[in-house]
Amino acid sequence: MSRIDESKEFIPLNIAVLTVSDTRKLEEDRSGQVLVDRLTAAGHKLADRKIIRDERDQIAAQLRAWSQDEGIDVIISTGGTGLTGRDVTVEAHRDVYEKEIDAFATLFTMISFHKIGTSAIQSRACAGVANGTYIFALPGSPGACKDGWDEILQHQLDYRLRPCNFVEIMPRLEEHKRRK
Repeated sequence: MSRIDESKEFIPLNIAVLTVSDTRKLEEDRSGQVLVDRLTAAGHKLADRKIIRDERDQIAAQLRAWSQDEGIDVIISTGGTGLTGRDVTVEAHRDVYEKEIDAFATLFTMISFHKIGTSAIQSRACAGVANGTYIFALPGSPGACKDGWDEILQHQLDYRLRPCNFVEIMPRLEEHKRRK
């Protein structure tokens, strides 16, 4: 089972939060605020926060820009992961990913199933890596953001988690780009 190794020092990450919505304004963005509150309470830094409409090219452009920003280690988006015609976040994420983290979707679905039963099948949460940056897509409900952070991300984004975590492999995410 996972555990925190207290002998290791916590490494704060710079995390950007993107809310995908055609209707929300920053002051009404409860899901994005859940993520901001949790990541800062955990000791990480909010690197940036934006709201973008459900437009695939705009979402992908923002993800690309942030993934190329050396001041951002992680991007978490919320919203647009459902099945309706306007839900294009997953497609935009996949336009940007160099590698997909398939097990994130599986684990998120397992956690959701225990909370909302078979309705979990309607979520298309996903994750990947681009330009050495982790990129996660969570559903747009505050509960889903709490579940994604509390059950997965707060642990995997903590360098002290054993036996392994996302932070310890960050220096190697772009090793394929090094000259030999």
